[in-house]
Amino acid sequence: MKSLANEFFVTMADGARKHQAAHPADYELIVNGIKDESDLAQQVALVEQMVASGVKAIVVAPADSRALVPSLRKAQQAGVVVVNIDNKLDDATLASAGVRIPFIGPDNREGARMVGAELAKHLHAGDAVAIVEGIPTAFNAQQRRKGFEDAMRTAGMRVVAVQSGQWEQGKANTVVSAMLREHPELKAILASNDNMALGAVAAVRQAGKAGQVHVVGFDNISAIREMVRDGRVLATADQHAAELAVFGIEYALQILRGEAKSQDRRTPVDLVTAEKL
Repeated sequence: MKSLANEFFVTMADGARKHQAAHPADYELIVNGIKDESDLAQQVALVEQMVASGVKAIVVAPADSRALVPSLRKAQQAGVVVVNIDNKLDDATLASAGVRIPFIGPDNREGARMVGAELAKHLHAGDAVAIVEGIPTAFNAQQRRKGFEDAMRTAGMRVVAVQSGQWEQGKANTVVSAMLREHPELKAILASNDNMALGAVAAVRQAGKAGQVHVVGFDNISAIREMVRDGRVLATADQHAAELAVFGIEYALQILRGEAKSQDRRTPVDLVTAEKL
């Protein structure tokens, strides 16, 4: 997985452990994650360690859509089944490497579009908004940004700033604080994950603009739900973290048993608002 400092991936790991506990005869589970979202070298090292240890399958949420491809190619060449979850590997990089790795995950662009459309209900055409995106080389970050931009374009909003918060709460807090100073007319912040939404909410409060600048996120982590209930966050998207790793595990097991071919599978993503909690 990616950063175990992010509640989303902790929830993902817990879901995987519960699934294995319910199916102890089917497989042995090894859970690994990196310290933070940008520690690509450590994630590559973890893949190589797992291959060396003799695992039969790797289910991976890559921190970068390109950088992990060479090590995953080596894993496949060693006979390991590889299944990609959460953040899709880059198609062009996979093609260049001559490998096919199935992606099991949600439509991040559609999820972000739904969140953005919900936000637009609370704005007026022409309002200024800003996007705090994830790591720009990550496919899911790219797709969420596009989804937010789709919704803002459709609603006639002005996207006046786009900056990366690196998926991290502290970084997002710094980025949003600067945005609020540079663009005092801002009416909303669209954060590409809930970790960054937490940082945005804090920045809005610190700027004395609570209730004046709306915030939305993506992931539906538990830490964000009270904020959705009380309106500090208008909406988020639930891609069902506890089930996402399980979808990948079950698919890897099917491939190992010869019950499935290697192909992408779409998983659900749902809009979350105060009315739906």
